[in-house]
Amino acid sequence: MSPFQVQVHQNQYLPVGGDVVDAIVTVDSFGLAVNTQTAAHAAEVIIVDISGSMDSPRAKLLAAKDATAAAIDCLRDGVEFAVVVGADNAEVIFPKRGLAVADDESRAEAKRTVRKLRAGGGTAIGRWLRAADDLFERAPDAIHHAILLTDGQNVGQKPEELAVDVARCVDRFQCDCRGVGADWDVDELRGIASSLLGSVDIIPDPADMVADFTTMMQQSMGKAISGAALRVWTPKGAHVEFVKQVQPSVEDLSARRTDVSERIGEYPTGAWGDECRDYHLRIRVTPQDAGAEMLAGRVQLVVDGETTTEAKILVVWTPDEALSTKINAAVAQATDQAELADAIQRGIKAWELGDVDTATTHLGRAVQLAHEAGDVVRLEQLERIVVTDDAATGIVRVRPDASRLDRMTVDTQSTKTVLRVPDASKGDARPT
Repeated sequence: MSPFQVQVHQNQYLPVGGDVVDAIVTVDSFGLAVNTQTAAHAAEVIIVDISGSMDSPRAKLLAAKDATAAAIDCLRDGVEFAVVVGADNAEVIFPKRGLAVADDESRAEAKRTVRKLRAGGGTAIGRWLRAADDLFERAPDAIHHAILLTDGQNVGQKPEELAVDVARCVDRFQCDCRGVGADWDVDELRGIASSLLGSVDIIPDPADMVADFTTMMQQSMGKAISGAALRVWTPKGAHVEFVKQVQPSVEDLSARRTDVSERIGEYPTGAWGDECRDYHLRIRVTPQDAGAEMLAGRVQLVVDGETTTEAKILVVWTPDEALSTKINAAVAQATDQAELADAIQRGIKAWELGDVDTATTHLGRAVQLAHEAGDVVRLEQLERIVVTDDAATGIVRVRPDASRLDRMTVDTQSTKTVLRVPDASKGDARPT
């Protein structure tokens, strides 16, 4: 029995002349929990910024040492691992060569080595990633995962050099990125994490670093399957407009498509453990007459080239407006979450550029969307940077005393989504 299950949530009915099909594809995995007896082959690289700024204040470097040690403690016996430190260049500080195999002795030695770290130099993140990629080549059959910590921007390389280094690592390993403090660039780190199918987040206080690193490594240790992809088939005359992950975070996978054939494309999803993810698919079809039915798409989850499970996206054309105008609750929620994330990011970007009026407009829209969705968590986050006069209409004022750290925190949280089960009485709610 496949450990994966795929469900489709949609309104199958289109108006006569309609050509846009929206569907939420939910992928659940079960039975993938990893334990020490059935652990998947894994390789981990922890990348730690030791540029000069990590010593100012010194609490950052001290916390980075503690956090790296905590992550090492989470490694299962048998996992291959290494620690890379980065400044103007990258250096593998443990082991001396290749990858070590985790056990009590290697974990203790790695932690002793980490305790000796000293800060100095600049920041060239692309070179750090390239060093990690070289290490992962030594474990070709493993699930590859890295943690990257920085407190600064990639000033040691030209943007195009960083882009080349990141492109080299795409589909070779996943990387969760963390920025500590307020001097790093959210867009830069988000771009790296997005390309490498990882997460990005801020650590405002170095004291929170140990907990964050522990969580990331524990989650990575729960991954059991690597190389999974969504395979989407569409009929002749139809095409996929986009594929976006919308739960647990918003991530546009459209540009990551690999054509399998003229009508089939694959979208990478990375490694899987016991979890649930939602994907928003939009397919453009050729309109049909009233009463016509069509298989608009077939979605499969593919692991190592083998199909594990599949679901169908069906459409029916109808002149009945009561049917065709019914909005599927899961689709509506995904659309709102994507718009909310975009409004926050646009607002903060405008604010950083000094355009307060545009920032106010976008952030007001974000407040309005969060209010309509009943997203209390997002409203509380936005209150850090705006004063809300009327949430229902999106009337807000930016807080003149909001710090860069506040703005960065709201920005990094913007793509995280919280699954809220819609009210079945108000529409086609998804199953629970």
